[in-house]
Amino acid sequence: MGSASDAEHAGKATDLLGRLDVPWSLHVASAHKTPARLLEVLAEHERAGGPRVYLTIAGRSNALSGMVDAQVAAPVIACPPLSSGPWASYDLASSLRMPSGVAPLVVLDPENAALAAVKILALADERLAAAVREYQAAQRRKLERADASLGGGPLT
Repeated sequence: MGSASDAEHAGKATDLLGRLDVPWSLHVASAHKTPARLLEVLAEHERAGGPRVYLTIAGRSNALSGMVDAQVAAPVIACPPLSSGPWASYDLASSLRMPSGVAPLVVLDPENAALAAVKILALADERLAAAVREYQAAQRRKLERADASLGGGPLT
């Protein structure tokens, strides 16, 4: 996260990661204010090895996502918390417009960003692939229950 104020947004992503039993860690490191600390955190994760996806959460001028992406080989998913004020479109643009060779993905909903990360990790982990399939089935069952509760009956 770019700041502690991003914690609520991040919590929506980590909730899903926890439900799917995906290990995660959360850090506050600003590309603008604490770049040395950000590089330290990334170096620690890179040294640890293994499959990983970085989910970056930073509002306003989102330098975090681009900086992380430029430092790692793993996928990076930017999930900026957007304000509703007059600067919201500029805030979004700071996540979408990147220099050449810097390519974070952008998913605005934090639960969907976590799901995308899990799907990437599931490419090499059948347990996670099964967890994604179960999550998707649960989403379908939820909609089917909502439909059944309407009592509309069969189409004629």
